[in-house]
Amino acid sequence: MSIAYEQQATVALQQLGLSVAEQQLDQAAQQAAAASWSYTHFLGYLLDAELRFRHQKTVRLNLQFANLPYQKRLQDFDFQQQPSIDQRLIDELATGRFLHEGRNTVFLGPPGVGKTHLAIALGVLTAEMGHRIYFTSAIELARRMARAMADNRLSREIKNLTRPKLLIIDEVGYLTLETAHASLLFQAICERYEKQQAIVLTSNKAFPDWSQVFAGDAIMASAALDRLLHRSTVINIRGDSYRLKEKRHAKGSAHAQEVTPTE
Repeated sequence: MSIAYEQQATVALQQLGLSVAEQQLDQAAQQAAAASWSYTHFLGYLLDAELRFRHQKTVRLNLQFANLPYQKRLQDFDFQQQPSIDQRLIDELATGRFLHEGRNTVFLGPPGVGKTHLAIALGVLTAEMGHRIYFTSAIELARRMARAMADNRLSREIKNLTRPKLLIIDEVGYLTLETAHASLLFQAICERYEKQQAIVLTSNKAFPDWSQVFAGDAIMASAALDRLLHRSTVINIRGDSYRLKEKRHAKGSAHAQEVTPTE
């Protein structure tokens, strides 16, 4: 590439905002000349670097605004400790098809069995695919919507809840919602259902007990479940709590040290 053409290309890339391609232009031009690249190969090389940079930036921003309490990944989950989980279901979810199908995922089980880990891991995976996500507990979501309603901006808040590709609602059922809060949570579920947008939800309550979640309103609970389960994958985790396992293991180790005879 002649100096004049290279300068023109540099200016063009600057005007287009392709900063990474601009930085790599000189090196790429030398490689292209040495290896006799075709024009399409040369252009593809420059654009690929730019696209990778932009994707990484998108992922960082997605995770920055996701409100995740921490980051977990599916490969960090110990499936051997929770044999009740069919790992094939998790592997299918990891393809991301559920996002495009607007299919919900519901993790049920007692505290400490890894529901939130799996929910967050699906969120991180979704963010890494380039999609926006948002994490919230059920009670915080209801309170946030209640504040919006008090400020006469509920419709705007509901729109905000439909912007992420994936909404993660954690700890449904850990605290009983007031009637007004239960109604607001129901509205959020309905709005995403109507737009066929995926929800990942965790709960310690079996479905027959969901009237307790919705302030004792069995009709509202039934309507919420009808929308959640219409397009869904339900994973019921029946294992022991990781924390209790660790506690028992620690006690067992301490006891073994106590009874070990000294020489």
